[in-house]
Amino acid sequence: MKPYIPNTLPINNLDYQLLFSLVGDANSELARYDGLLQGIPDPAVMLSPLTTREAVLSSKIEGTQASVDEVLEQEAGLFKSGEKYKDIQEISNYRLALYQAKAYLQDYPIRLSFIRELHKILLSSVRGQDKKPGEFRLEQNWIGKAGCAIENASFVPPDPLHLMDFLQAWEKYLDYNDSNFLLQTAVVHGQFELMHPFMDGNGRIGRILIPLFLYQKKQLSQPMFYLSEYLEENRDEYYLRLKHISEYQDWNSWIAFFLKAVTNQSKENSHRVKNILALYENMKSKIHDVTHSQYSVYLLDAIFSKPIFMVNAISKQLHDAYHIHEKTVAGLLRQLKNADILVELQPGSGRRSAVFCFPDLINLAEGRNSL
Repeated sequence: MKPYIPNTLPINNLDYQLLFSLVGDANSELARYDGLLQGIPDPAVMLSPLTTREAVLSSKIEGTQASVDEVLEQEAGLFKSGEKYKDIQEISNYRLALYQAKAYLQDYPIRLSFIRELHKILLSSVRGQDKKPGEFRLEQNWIGKAGCAIENASFVPPDPLHLMDFLQAWEKYLDYNDSNFLLQTAVVHGQFELMHPFMDGNGRIGRILIPLFLYQKKQLSQPMFYLSEYLEENRDEYYLRLKHISEYQDWNSWIAFFLKAVTNQSKENSHRVKNILALYENMKSKIHDVTHSQYSVYLLDAIFSKPIFMVNAISKQLHDAYHIHEKTVAGLLRQLKNADILVELQPGSGRRSAVFCFPDLINLAEGRNSL
């Protein structure tokens, strides 16, 4: 099988009659979702569990097996071991890459150097760290069954001698204004996946780029649009549509699939955000009624940003940020535990801090009762 030669960008001869009927629905649902984002005072805090969920699901497409609550438990000090620890570390790296990307994009556009930095974060101290993190590949890779030779590969990406030419053309396309920003986002993601520019981690970097590109195009107020849930649920079609681009130049079916993914995921994301907002407002009243404390909102924000936590860690966080005495915070948390708002996952013992969780928020993020 010969290495794939990517299409020249922008893509010509698209079936706009087919695609623009789908673009309208996707545009509308994405705009509704972004309207909700704009109404949230601090999305990074209130939607933190959704960011973790995106990291979990995008990594799951690549084979990791860990849940939102397991990631949060690990970060709170309930350490996992073996393959589970490795999976969680990969997920934590993905989420860190998302956070760092947002900070970068406030001042700079997406560039190849930036993507290399994201890749370096993604593969830091995890499986794949021997696959040259942060470096575009200088050797041929291929996709197929484990251990197969290139002759039996299902897909062979561009050869490394011409890879940089294709990447530079793709980078230039990022600054181009195509006929529609969502159609362009589909092409940006699809072309990146087919170039497969790294030795490992291409899928995760490609999915991170989706909200980042929409944010750069000023179609999202925050780079917080998470598509991996739909892509994971429709994994076979996701890969099939990408494969059909390389085999049949079928960009129309890929873009149609992507637009349907945006429409469906926007609806699901909006539903989850509404539920999280409702929970926040409900808890604002409930926590104040339980504690009668002037610090109740600070406490609420802290447990929303980290719904599984060590008591001493959150006490120190609130002391450093708002000068609330650490014993006061510990007392307020005990009141919330006694009111069944928080659940104790690990009791304190000696110098070891108790670990609490906020199950209502985690269950909303997971979409199931995991705690």
